[in-house]
Amino acid sequence: MQEHKAETSRHPARMLPVRGRRLATLVRPGAGPPVVWLGGFRSDMRATKAEALDEWAAREGRAFVRFDYTGHGESEGSFADCTISDWLADAQAVIAALAPARPILVGSSMGGWIALLAAADVRPAGLVLIAPATDFTEALMWEQFPEEIRAQVMRDGVWQRGSQYSPEPTPVTRALIEDGRRHLMLGGPIDPGCPVHILQGMADPDVPWRHAMRLVERLPETGVVLTLIKEGDHRLSGPADLDRLVAAVKGIAPRGG
Repeated sequence: MQEHKAETSRHPARMLPVRGRRLATLVRPGAGPPVVWLGGFRSDMRATKAEALDEWAAREGRAFVRFDYTGHGESEGSFADCTISDWLADAQAVIAALAPARPILVGSSMGGWIALLAAADVRPAGLVLIAPATDFTEALMWEQFPEEIRAQVMRDGVWQRGSQYSPEPTPVTRALIEDGRRHLMLGGPIDPGCPVHILQGMADPDVPWRHAMRLVERLPETGVVLTLIKEGDHRLSGPADLDRLVAAVKGIAPRGG
């Protein structure tokens, strides 16, 4: 559920104090509902899709906010010490400080879950979700782990999971799994109170497209669009994918929306 990092613009980050730590942020002033990027698990705010949205915002004069969660990218803190509650609190604090006026939340993978959780307090103007990993700690981790891995997590408090996106393994902690259960959403109806556009690759090995369908089934009957890309992988970072992303963001809340 991690994204490939883009080696593009390196504008210096501004540090925002949040809960005793400093979170790295990048803010592009502009018009319209502010667009806020919520990245994936172990990804960062300079990933390919976030850079593409920043380029669009620069061309269109749109406000765009992105940040790194605690323990991610350029922000302070330890990744292994954090849980969904921590990263949700990060998102809520950044939005309150930098994009309080009914933002458009764009969530990728874990960021899709964070966006849906944040919607209850933030009241966004719209959601664009890319391969949303709703409930991933339970549905895409714990329920898929063999018994020996579950036993290790419970006994040792952590399992080091190999990653195709990084040479460093990803620590999956007991705290992450247990905290994730406090935020599960797929057991009942989900109403974010705004339009939703989901982009999902059907060749995604990390967040299967049928998982996205579970989310769609729990969203309202109107105002929800699902775009399936048959050859699409988890990153959805090719030129055509980035065009779809920009079009989805533009379409869900026009400049005056």
